[in-house]
Amino acid sequence: MRQHTILTDLRRTKPLVHCITNIVVANFQANGLLALGASPIMADSLEEAADIAAVSSCTLLNIGTLDSTTVDSMIAAGRSAVQHGHPLVLDPVGAGATGFRKQTVDHLLDTLDFTLIRGNAGEIAAIAGVAWNAKGVDAGSGDVDITDAAKQVARQNNCLVAVTGETDLVTDGERVIRISGGHELMTLVTGSGCLLSAVAGAFLAVSHGDTLQTVAESLAFYKKSGEIAAEQSFGPGDFAMNFLNTLHSIESQDVADNQFQYEQEVIS
Repeated sequence: MRQHTILTDLRRTKPLVHCITNIVVANFQANGLLALGASPIMADSLEEAADIAAVSSCTLLNIGTLDSTTVDSMIAAGRSAVQHGHPLVLDPVGAGATGFRKQTVDHLLDTLDFTLIRGNAGEIAAIAGVAWNAKGVDAGSGDVDITDAAKQVARQNNCLVAVTGETDLVTDGERVIRISGGHELMTLVTGSGCLLSAVAGAFLAVSHGDTLQTVAESLAFYKKSGEIAAEQSFGPGDFAMNFLNTLHSIESQDVADNQFQYEQEVIS
């Protein structure tokens, strides 16, 4: 099974994941990557961003606590990652919450060639420019077909788009894969979505071909990890600890036992 190979290779090679991220989630994100078997590096200074991206296995740009001084660093790191053939992931946290966030996301998308955009429904709707009742950095609600919006964003930016929530989907603009599972406790831990973007980047760093399939596998892996952690938890406090433990303790046989399942739907 391909996922067995990806998980095994990830832990064998320990990909270096460069995160220009936000102050709320940096610690949880770094610990989650370490638990998974990857190697995190948080570097957002313009003086070193490009150099770090050049030697990293992938780069993640996260706008959660956006500061204008970091945008240049994001551009420098993103260009360097693409130049060196490394995956580049965008987490457009709260993209529709303010004009500054939306303008920054538009600028990043106009300037850089991303491998993956990973966000919730509200964030992807904001990028697509469709009506949506977003609530800060939360997903909010809307009547738009979010699958169509995700496909539109993927085609416009020539990249993969993952929309995560109760049911996840990932698309390349034509194919769509949906992933069910997970647990509601995942929504009560700050940084769980931001960590997922980094995990998807780590999976992409060891991808063996079909990047759409690779991202789908990372989403399925993450949802299953949440389910396992929830079985051991009383609430969000110990869930965060158990989730990190689960990322660390899942072995290849868990994958081989078909515990990570997803459905594929091809939509023309």
